[in-house]
Amino acid sequence: MAALGLELDAAVHAQLLAYLALLDKWNRTYNLTAIRDTLRMVSHHLLDSLAVLPRLPQRTRLRLLDVGSGAGLPGIPLAIARPEWSITLLDSNQKKCAFLRQAAAELFLHNVEVVTSRAEAFAPAQGFDVVIARALADLARLAETSSHLLAPGGRLVAMKGAYPADELARVPAPIRVVETEKLTVPGIEGHRHLVIMEAVRA
Repeated sequence: MAALGLELDAAVHAQLLAYLALLDKWNRTYNLTAIRDTLRMVSHHLLDSLAVLPRLPQRTRLRLLDVGSGAGLPGIPLAIARPEWSITLLDSNQKKCAFLRQAAAELFLHNVEVVTSRAEAFAPAQGFDVVIARALADLARLAETSSHLLAPGGRLVAMKGAYPADELARVPAPIRVVETEKLTVPGIEGHRHLVIMEAVRA
């Protein structure tokens, strides 16, 4: 956490590990993640998810949507670290959503809502300040399916592995790439990049 520049108290650490234990338990039946080793889960799931936190808007009230949340990554670690934020976990897989609802209940995450839907079919009453996706789809596809979910001035954030040069070249015109940043995650040797985009409104 210190290497990521995060100051999170012991209660948050305990809750993050409780989530990991729950993920490990459910993973035996539902195959939520390919990673089975719990130590690798710490680096490749928890720390990888939390590495984006310093790059997100630092305000008290923030509406964040995790598209294709799967096992709750990065949404649940972010919800634990920022209980004042309102976080929606979106996934089309009902079994994964069952896990997400159970995790939110067992971890007392009152700031989390789970929605079973595809991104392109989701029509919330209010847009989101941040729409984030982790290793979900190429940037053009993400922009096409999820940009309608942004509030005015909102940001579309994609968590990627290697620098996505080809994908960046195909981002459709209504979406503008604001920033790309290389992330260093403790315990992960491979490349991690963050791509931040916004909708260009007429």
